[in-house]
Amino acid sequence: MTTQTLQTSVEIPYAPPQARSVGLLRPALSLCHRELIRFLRQRNRVVSALVTPIIFWLFVGLGMGHSFSTPGQSSSGGYIEYFFPGTILMIILFTAIFSTISIIEDRREGFLQSVLVAPVSRMSIVLGKVLGGTTLAFGQAVIFLLLAPLIGVHLSLVGLLGALVMIAILSFLLTALGFCIAWRMTSTQGFHAIMMLFLMPMWFLSGALFPPGGAAGVVRIVMLANPLTYGLDGLRQAIYWGSSNTAAGPDFGICLLISGIAAAALFLLASSIASKRVSADLA
Repeated sequence: MTTQTLQTSVEIPYAPPQARSVGLLRPALSLCHRELIRFLRQRNRVVSALVTPIIFWLFVGLGMGHSFSTPGQSSSGGYIEYFFPGTILMIILFTAIFSTISIIEDRREGFLQSVLVAPVSRMSIVLGKVLGGTTLAFGQAVIFLLLAPLIGVHLSLVGLLGALVMIAILSFLLTALGFCIAWRMTSTQGFHAIMMLFLMPMWFLSGALFPPGGAAGVVRIVMLANPLTYGLDGLRQAIYWGSSNTAAGPDFGICLLISGIAAAALFLLASSIASKRVSADLA
């Protein structure tokens, strides 16, 4: 005689797995690392973003020679010395542009869509992209900054630290600005058109080629409203820290404050743009 064992089954309600929060920094650093690896694997981007501004600096600086004089340079430096901080800004601009073009490429290749459906905040995605471009722009600008002794400019320790801070803020500012433009774009050709129409004039009217004090009325007003003007002026003051060669303008602290506010505002604007559906999502 067999004994039958009655087994009672207990029904356990199904609980769907909860998405674990990964925070803000971890996915941002992952995207930043990807941008660095991607940039270093494309050597043509490294060469074009760094060598092109250097050639422009040499040709324009040596071409102008000593025909241009401003209080923001030494008596023997010539235009090539005045144009030196403006070339640093150009390197930052070019690198920021090339780094944010990857947003359009990622969208076309499908990588961006996979990131957008991940359980991470849009601000984290923006931060990762912007940090990647900022790191690249900062590194290339610092490499060019090391050439300052070749034109007779010797930075003090305080001036070097101030220049590094301004370069970091300008790199973040321009990368965030490039993100705001690239996020809505569906083609790299359209992005280059916006660059020539909007970003390059911002650089021209930042004091990189000529000081605001000598510009005509309307142009001077536009230059004073340009946030890059204050960033470049702060960078110039840091390079000539403790010297009497700095041109008259806002104090370094004011330039630092205005640049920092502009960088933070553009990052928040980029986060807001990324959190909304744009026409490029349907392309």
